[in-house]
Amino acid sequence: MFEQIKLPYETNALEPYIDKETVETHHGKHHATYTKNFNELAEKAGVANLSAEEILANLDKISDESLKKGLKNQGGGYYNHNLYFEMFSPTPAKAPVGKLAEAIDSTFGSLDALKDRMSTLAAGQFGSGWAWLSCDKSGALTVSTSLNQDNPISEGKGLIPLIALDVWEHAYYLKYKNLRPDYIKAFWEILDWSKVSARYDEIVG
Repeated sequence: MFEQIKLPYETNALEPYIDKETVETHHGKHHATYTKNFNELAEKAGVANLSAEEILANLDKISDESLKKGLKNQGGGYYNHNLYFEMFSPTPAKAPVGKLAEAIDSTFGSLDALKDRMSTLAAGQFGSGWAWLSCDKSGALTVSTSLNQDNPISEGKGLIPLIALDVWEHAYYLKYKNLRPDYIKAFWEILDWSKVSARYDEIVG
């Protein structure tokens, strides 16, 4: 059974950057629904024994188009939100360390350059979707965007997400209204780079 991430902080702990009501609605309602629906669809499709990553990477093996679409949307919503909420902290490390810091500098020039590039992509994403920092198994970094609940895994890019920046309106509209760039700026204030660095180390070994 796929389990929704339990928040490693109180629902008001990310204020003033993300407010308590948004966290309670986003995690407690939206994410909870994705998790419930994903579990039901995975059981129906006979893939509940696989990991979420395995399901999303092998959607082409699902012959039923309705089930395939449902698993992509609900499974993506489950996976994407787990990563999104996991990487926040009320007392975040403000910069990456070790291998990730080196990879960011060599790929983008600096941490600020990466943040600027990813922020621009996120702000420019038309409609609902996500912006990503991902890597492949060798550690090579890339930034991208995706529509709806798609992600680099379900898109078959051979990439593993490190940072998930949610730009669906439900992620920010209660506090920021239509000012998506303000929300994106706030996102970086609570992103815990120590968690991102640890995830990168685990992937590249």
